[in-house]
Amino acid sequence: MNKSAAIKESAGDKIFLFIVYAFLLFILIIVLYPLIYILSSSFSSPQAVISGRVWLLPVEPSLAGYKAIFSNPQVLTGYANSLFYTFFGVLINVTMTVMLAYPLSKSTFFGRSPIMVILVITMMFSGGLIPYYLTVKMVGILDTRWAMLLPGALAVWQVIIARTFFQSTIPKELGEAAELDGASDLGFLWRIVLPLSKPILAVLVLMYAVGHWNAYFDALIFLKSQNLFPLQIILRNILILNSIDASMMVDANQMAAMQGLRDLLKFSLIVVATLPILILYPFVQKYFVQGIMIGSLKG
Repeated sequence: MNKSAAIKESAGDKIFLFIVYAFLLFILIIVLYPLIYILSSSFSSPQAVISGRVWLLPVEPSLAGYKAIFSNPQVLTGYANSLFYTFFGVLINVTMTVMLAYPLSKSTFFGRSPIMVILVITMMFSGGLIPYYLTVKMVGILDTRWAMLLPGALAVWQVIIARTFFQSTIPKELGEAAELDGASDLGFLWRIVLPLSKPILAVLVLMYAVGHWNAYFDALIFLKSQNLFPLQIILRNILILNSIDASMMVDANQMAAMQGLRDLLKFSLIVVATLPILILYPFVQKYFVQGIMIGSLKG
């Protein structure tokens, strides 16, 4: 393009862009700094943490916090349990969501309007905690792994997003052509619809994975066996139930050191608990933005 023909930005446009970029940079710093501070604190010494010398980079680098966490065998058990619940929970969630959302996206599906009404009603009204607990108990899955997988096997909001995506993305003509070629409904879904639905599948995987990884309340009320506890319950027990009573220590220096170790432990626990989701997000981010926009704005 000829430089002379290019549109020149006015002084007002330049000032506006400068303000926008400055504002975005300010927001980035606000969001990013707490993460950097927590990560740096987790790799610093307890003395540096308690004295407040950590503000950006690790001070007196140390792995004391992580050694204290992983020296507890329950943490590894909780990690394994959370990975189990997340993997199989997401598998169940995505399968059921797609199997319900895809038929509801078809205008020829009989009874789709009443079904959608029933689904939306469940978003606004619930039976309460006690009926919820009694239902899980009557089914016979209390204090089992199924208690973490089956009660939340389907989320209505995700069904609505997936249904809207299928309606706006998968053309009717494609299904008619597949039907003329002799493809069954299940074969069309498996061979054509799912490969074209990577963005919405990434959205569903990320949403469900975050929910399962952060699962806390269901485990608290449904699980009693410690070998079934997810990571979040284990971390809670470490911070609250198994905390050392510093009031029994008469030495002020020892009390300060113990408080520094507690703070360091908290920062290390935050990093340990959030690391898997932070690792997962970059791989699905490009699909996530596309899928969530199409699935929520169109239709």
